[in-house]
Amino acid sequence: MPSSDQSIGRHAIALVVDNEAGVLARVAGLFSGRGYNIESLTVAEVSPDHDVSRITIVTTGTPMVVEQIKAQLERLVPVQKVTDLSVHGPHLERELALVKVAGSGEKRVEALRLADAFRARVIDTTTKSFIFELTGTPEKIDAFVDLMRELGLVEVARTGVAAIIRGAEGL
Repeated sequence: MPSSDQSIGRHAIALVVDNEAGVLARVAGLFSGRGYNIESLTVAEVSPDHDVSRITIVTTGTPMVVEQIKAQLERLVPVQKVTDLSVHGPHLERELALVKVAGSGEKRVEALRLADAFRARVIDTTTKSFIFELTGTPEKIDAFVDLMRELGLVEVARTGVAAIIRGAEGL
């Protein structure tokens, strides 16, 4: 049995990178080339000049594996900064999901009731389906999707995790 300091954990890693062609492919290639899994990946420009982007990657691994990932990311030329938000301190994670549910009668009523409880918004409706918009932690999205499976889940589109450090400090 592995020791507690070698247990597998979930990590949100934020990268600040030069916004140039091929950066995302190089980052993703680092993961795939070493057999690491990316659970979530988001990218957005973050500078007024459009020359810097932020990549948020969610992955799992032992502390040793995550340290290896961070060290290898830091060696990539276009990477300016690597921060493991999961160990840096308090941080927030959010994800957006669009969830399509088809049904009628009581299942339709129950889908609306649950959507209200999860604070999901109805953004499209027909007489046979709804599309809900839901924002929250990945766990909240998972719980909502699981409940909708029994009520006629048709399709789910998710943005991936956006994460940020709490407080006045930035990356």
